[in-house]
Amino acid sequence: MENRTTEQESNHKDLEKMSTEEILLNINKEDATIAKNVYKNIGKISLLCDLIVEKMKLGGRLFYIGAGTSGRLGIVDASELPPTFGLEFDRAIGIIAGGDRAIRKAVEFAEDDVEQGWKDLLHFSINKKDIVIGIAASGSTPYVLGGLIKSKQNGISTGCIVCNTESRIAEAVDFPIEIITGPEFVTGSTRMKAGTAQKLVLNMISTTVMIKLGKIKGNKMVDMQLSNNKLVDRGVKMVMKELNLEEEEADLLLKKYGNVRDVLNSQQK
Repeated sequence: MENRTTEQESNHKDLEKMSTEEILLNINKEDATIAKNVYKNIGKISLLCDLIVEKMKLGGRLFYIGAGTSGRLGIVDASELPPTFGLEFDRAIGIIAGGDRAIRKAVEFAEDDVEQGWKDLLHFSINKKDIVIGIAASGSTPYVLGGLIKSKQNGISTGCIVCNTESRIAEAVDFPIEIITGPEFVTGSTRMKAGTAQKLVLNMISTTVMIKLGKIKGNKMVDMQLSNNKLVDRGVKMVMKELNLEEEEADLLLKKYGNVRDVLNSQQK
């Protein structure tokens, strides 16, 4: 049996005897260690980001594959890129063991099928232009491991985000990222520190990639989809500031062109 630090006994005893404030303070104490552990991996994350940018510039796609919490985190990250950065919806794809119904409800033993990960990737006609990132706190989830091994065998670049050392998944991929988060506050509950670490790394990867792909101007989301009043208001303010316009004129231009980037480009011609 693998020695997984994520499964080790919690540093805290008798949780049910703690006051509400003690529980919160101790969870926060554990969470405070996460960013430091992510920092140790900046070099490896940078290499993975550069590869993703290279692949996507050539028309490739970014795939996240995971089970349970890890799978849901990948789906969240992928699904946020189109509205936030204007990325085409099929360029970043999150896949979870058990399919879409597993997003809301656990599908028993779905993560234990070593063949299904690759089958799910094949559903998207995955090819050598693409890149697959496996997300697994344990570093050994069969669904993820099988998908990554078959991807690599077929000449597809692979990476991972895991939270244990010397894991089978990290050994199987081209670009391993290992964020060692240690024992959880609730023993084995990797939705906590491990999940937070994975979310931090996913935020860093996708945001960096989108910036490098030109989806940001200055520090503004000029390609965001104007899908609600809050985002429309944000877009109007961007146009007002960038072009030194009054609100009414900025609003009219945004309605005419449909997004901030096209408004700015129209005024630079």
